[in-house]
Amino acid sequence: MDTEIRQHEEALRVAMLTSDVEALDSLIADDLIFVGPAGEVFSKQDDLALHRSGRQRLTSAEWRSIEISLRDQAAVTSVTAALAGTFDGAAFSGHFRYCRLWVKTATGWQVLGGSVIALPSG
Repeated sequence: MDTEIRQHEEALRVAMLTSDVEALDSLIADDLIFVGPAGEVFSKQDDLALHRSGRQRLTSAEWRSIEISLRDQAAVTSVTAALAGTFDGAAFSGHFRYCRLWVKTATGWQVLGGSVIALPSG
């Protein structure tokens, strides 16, 4: 199961980097709850709209480390990432940590919940 989750994390990374809304749609659960770096809460439709509209564009997304905790039909990942891109036209870059809850659904593994924080530069 560890290998499966790592493959899905990589598929998610590529989909985020390329704003592949179709791939993101299949990787994200319909009832997603995702907390952004400023504390805002995003639904699946919010996330897809960010990519579809171009409000969020990644120019670089490198997963630096992935820790996985597995339990039955669920997995929690902690992903440290180096990201660069634009959000609402403002450039950003830095190191971030994602925490994601993956669940096994009838259609495969999907992200049901998560959050991202900016890590201090150093």
